[in-house]
Amino acid sequence: MNSTSAPEAAPTPSAWEELVTAALLGTERRTPPGCAPGREAPAALLDAAAVETVRRRAGLRPGPAARRPEPAAEDPRPPLPAAAARRLAMLLSDRPGTGGGGRRGTAPDLMELLPQWLATANARGFAAPPEILPALLDAARGRTDLRPAALTFAGPRAVWLARLNPDWRFALRATPGGGTSLPRPEDTDTIRQLWQEGLFAERVALLSALRAREPATARELLATTWTTERAEDRLMFLDSLRTGLSPQDEPFLEQSLTDRSRNVRATAAELLSALPDSALAARMAVRAGACVAVDHTKDIPTLTVEAPHECDPSMERDGVVSKPPTGRGERSWWFGQLVEAAPLPTWPARLGGRTPREIVALPVADDWQGELHAAWCRAAVRQRDAEWARALLGAPASPEAGGPGAVSLAERAKLLSTLDAAERAEWVAGFIAAHGLSEAFQLLGVCAVPWAAPLGRAVVDALNIARDAGSYPWSFSGVMGLAERCLDPSEAGRLNGLLAVPDESEDASPGAGGYWAEAFQRLVTTLRLRAAMAEELGAP
Repeated sequence: MNSTSAPEAAPTPSAWEELVTAALLGTERRTPPGCAPGREAPAALLDAAAVETVRRRAGLRPGPAARRPEPAAEDPRPPLPAAAARRLAMLLSDRPGTGGGGRRGTAPDLMELLPQWLATANARGFAAPPEILPALLDAARGRTDLRPAALTFAGPRAVWLARLNPDWRFALRATPGGGTSLPRPEDTDTIRQLWQEGLFAERVALLSALRAREPATARELLATTWTTERAEDRLMFLDSLRTGLSPQDEPFLEQSLTDRSRNVRATAAELLSALPDSALAARMAVRAGACVAVDHTKDIPTLTVEAPHECDPSMERDGVVSKPPTGRGERSWWFGQLVEAAPLPTWPARLGGRTPREIVALPVADDWQGELHAAWCRAAVRQRDAEWARALLGAPASPEAGGPGAVSLAERAKLLSTLDAAERAEWVAGFIAAHGLSEAFQLLGVCAVPWAAPLGRAVVDALNIARDAGSYPWSFSGVMGLAERCLDPSEAGRLNGLLAVPDESEDASPGAGGYWAEAFQRLVTTLRLRAAMAEELGAP
């Protein structure tokens, strides 16, 4: 063996790189390797590139196979009927009424019917067809109001798909543990681990679900980490105690009145004031009762108000905000908060045994009536007191259609929410019959769906009156859209007489008759479609 070895050859470019270079420069300027120059060089270059491509592919080593995903969990619910599955595909894919021109025509807005379809399908307990899940998740991604119903309908396969597509990650955030099922009540170790180690959204979902199932367990779990939570997190967690609120929550809420965060203190005080037998409610009753009295020296018994002159530290501890908003006087601001937080049963005992309706009817001296009644409105909503809500709403046909405190439609809507569905619909029907539809939109929004027959008739009659009066139909587009989603489908037959284009009077809006005919035709078509949807999903 020679002691001296041959000099090592310099590395040469790969054949593929040579071919690429020749192709970029052109065969006239650079002859491809292994090819003769001349007219045949371009063809020789392509042949050599084809051979080299096959050689390169054949020489690749296979990479390690990716781990196959675990199969999706089985959905034990019965499959969706075929007709209902076709209807769902139509609702998800077809979006009429979104084109330009501002005129919807007579076609129903299918996407607006999707929430109602999902609610009915969930009530029937059907499972979603696997092939429709991507379109359903895409729809829920774009509309947060669809997510709860869509994820309930999609079932466990939605979580499985969400792990494979970042666009659907919201499905993981909506389920405690990132898609795992909620631990069983007896599985305390898993619950505690998820509470201590989970992401914030997972912890909120866990606490909310646990609170709905076992309120005391949820409260005790929250207490284990309360002092170490951030202020904004404490506020969110404390808000979950609204579900299943009971006197057993009072010690924890009383402790929260000394929290470092003003918002946490205010929320704790609000929750305590919703417990009529709490110590805070009793303290507020004493404070508020000292501010209101009956003056019997006048011809008619009159309520007099003496608002507090200061906001002392004990009031602030109980949730009274000392600094009023811009434009509000301090004393009226403090007074309103005291009355709002005082238990409503305080007042009959304080004011001569009168009923709520008799109390609301009493005159109030020195222009305090609006402030006092507005505070009672907020108290009735907070304490879910239907008797006081009725007194403050008054008769629907009255000129003000509510007590002096119910100065806005939003406040009336909140008061109505304390009544049962039938009484709510009856009151709104009376309001529409007396005042028309121009102010009824917010009130209709709190009525149960489908609307009760008296309410549905009142809406249709009011729309008919507006049409005959030559009103602008687009002024009632919001109410018409609500009617499409909320009117009982059985009312479709009553609308046949409204489908023709009416004769337009001289003072009517130009073209209004055609718009009205289209709107009523769309309403009838939508009602019939809703009836077909319910039939396809089967009887309850």
